[in-house]
Amino acid sequence: MNRSLIFDSPFLLGFEHTRSLIERAAKAAAESYPPYNVEDRGAGGLRITLAVAGFSPDQLQVTVEDRQLVIAGKRDGAGSRSEDSYLHRGIAARGFIRSFVLADGMVVEGATLEHGLLHIDLARPEPENRVQSIPIRTPGQA
Repeated sequence: MNRSLIFDSPFLLGFEHTRSLIERAAKAAAESYPPYNVEDRGAGGLRITLAVAGFSPDQLQVTVEDRQLVIAGKRDGAGSRSEDSYLHRGIAARGFIRSFVLADGMVVEGATLEHGLLHIDLARPEPENRVQSIPIRTPGQA
């Protein structure tokens, strides 16, 4: 069954945003650089670790926009060695953009660059219970 058929059901009203999130997650899953791990830290906490050897903190950017965590690395040409000086180049020197779709309520607690690994810590605080009472009107009421 096609994904678009599922969301076109008349029983799923207002799920257009969910469809968009699934499409963004599928696109992000197709990316392969840089390699990363996702670790469950318990109590609703997660840690994403990306292998970013050779990147300095000022070449990395971590942002959250519309429930999407985006990690970008940009290499500048200044100070880099000439391509002609390498006999073998196995360490990637390209920029990247890696994105993750976050669930409602997920927050980024911080990011740490250590030994060529970028650690991004996420948490899911316990949601507050809210009960909303809906008044029932009759046709004669305003």
